[in-house]
Amino acid sequence: MDNEFLNDSDSDDGFEDENVENDIRWRLPKRYIRDWENPIEFYEDGPFKKRYRFSKKAVIDILLPLVNEQLQRNDNRGLPISPIMQLLITLRFYATSSFQIVNGDIRGVSQASVSRIVARVSTILASHLKQYINFLTQQRQRQNTNRFYEVANFPRIIGCIDCTHIRIANPGGNNGEIFRNRKGWFSLNVQVVCGPQREILDIVVRHPGSAHDAVIFDRSSVRCRFELGYLDGILLGDSGYACRKYLLTPVLRPDNNAEIRYNNAHKKTRVIIEQLFGSAAFHAYIMV
Repeated sequence: MDNEFLNDSDSDDGFEDENVENDIRWRLPKRYIRDWENPIEFYEDGPFKKRYRFSKKAVIDILLPLVNEQLQRNDNRGLPISPIMQLLITLRFYATSSFQIVNGDIRGVSQASVSRIVARVSTILASHLKQYINFLTQQRQRQNTNRFYEVANFPRIIGCIDCTHIRIANPGGNNGEIFRNRKGWFSLNVQVVCGPQREILDIVVRHPGSAHDAVIFDRSSVRCRFELGYLDGILLGDSGYACRKYLLTPVLRPDNNAEIRYNNAHKKTRVIIEQLFGSAAFHAYIMV
C-alpha cells in the first residue's frame, strides 16, 4: 500500500513538473531573427548567388540602399527583422516562387509575415522603376547605337523588342480566360525593350496571356514616342511584328545574298533580348 502511495505521488509530482516546464517554456521570449545564420556571412559567393540570384556585392551595394531606409523599424515587439534579412527573404522568394520554401528556410517568422515582407520590399523596389528603366538621354542612345553596331554591323539600332509570357495562377472570374495563352496556361504577356548590354529600357506588364505581341506594341507608349519623333533610331523585332521604318523584322523568305546577310545580322543582334529573357536576374525582376 505504501509503495502504491509513493508511486502515485511520484506520478503527480512528474505531472506538476511537466506543467511548470510547459508554463516556463510558454513564458520565455520567442527566438527571433538573431538566431538565424546571416546568409551574407554563411554562404560563399557561388552558393549565395545560386540561392538568391544576385551576387553579394549587388545585394549590398545596389539593392540594399534602395530599401534600407524604408524598411527600418523602431518598435518594441521582440527584435525587428533587419532590412538586409527582409531583402534576402524577398530575393529567396523571387528565386523559388514559393512561400513554403522561404518559410522552411527560416525560424521564428510565420508564412503570413514572409508574405507581408515580400509585398513590402517589392513595393519599395518597384517605386524605383523609372530611375532605372528608361530610354535614356540622346547621348546614351548614341552610345547604345554604337554598341549594337559592334555586334553585327547593324546601324542605327537603339533597342531590341520582344514579349515573354510570365506564368500566373488562374485569376478566375468572368475575365479569367483571357489570361490563358496559346500554349494553354495562364500568363501575363510582358513586352520588353532592351539595350546592347541586356539593360531594360522599357517594359509593359499589364496585358493578359491571350494578347498578341503586335497588339501590345501598337498600344504602347514606345510606339507613340517613335510616331511622334521623340525617339530617333530603330528597334529590332521578330516576325510577329509588322515591319515599320522604326521597327525592322526578318525577311521571311530571303532570296538573295543581301537579304541573307540582313537576316544573319538581325538574328545575331536580336539574340540579346533572348539572352535577357533567359537570365535569372530578369525573372527576379519580373517578380517585383
